[in-house]
Amino acid sequence: MSTSVPTTDTSTPGQRARALLKVMQDKGMVPDGYIEQLTDLMENQWDPANGARVVARAWVDDDYRRLLLEDGTAACAEYGYTGPQGEYIVALEDTPTVKNVIVCSLCSCTNWPVLGLPPEWYKSFEFRARLVREGRTVLRELGTELPPSVQVCVWDTSAESRYLVLPQRPAGSEHLDEEALRRLVTKDVLIGVALPVVR
Repeated sequence: MSTSVPTTDTSTPGQRARALLKVMQDKGMVPDGYIEQLTDLMENQWDPANGARVVARAWVDDDYRRLLLEDGTAACAEYGYTGPQGEYIVALEDTPTVKNVIVCSLCSCTNWPVLGLPPEWYKSFEFRARLVREGRTVLRELGTELPPSVQVCVWDTSAESRYLVLPQRPAGSEHLDEEALRRLVTKDVLIGVALPVVR
């Protein structure tokens, strides 16, 4: 009687993903060009520069600002920033007494078309768990010190809400045009863990 000894799988996640893709392609389950289109979407079209464009316009155009705050999805759609993870966009307005910051406590969902793919730290369990419990401390550790008079509001992204932080226009930016204002808005600013600064 022979017994077989189970072998240990030593393949990498990348190798397993490629093998799965090949099986799906062989069965005709992946349309031609699908992977290339998705790669272009993630690498080139989903970009925090999109969010910077939205914020800068809201800083200089009161009508657009109102639309963004009333219907973030429609405001972002004016620029074509739609699609997967771009549904149900809600703009969170910072004020002199409120600082908004977003997180996805269950995974790493965010507003991809406007913020780009989430950074590694955003996906970490430590960030997700701690931000909800001790938002002010986490912001301080990330370099954003807020006065005690400012309340930190943490918003948990879900399938029904994809957030974008609309920060206050920074002091000293009055002379900047819309293009220059865009350069003040980074992915961290859009997530809410940083403030736009005029250098």
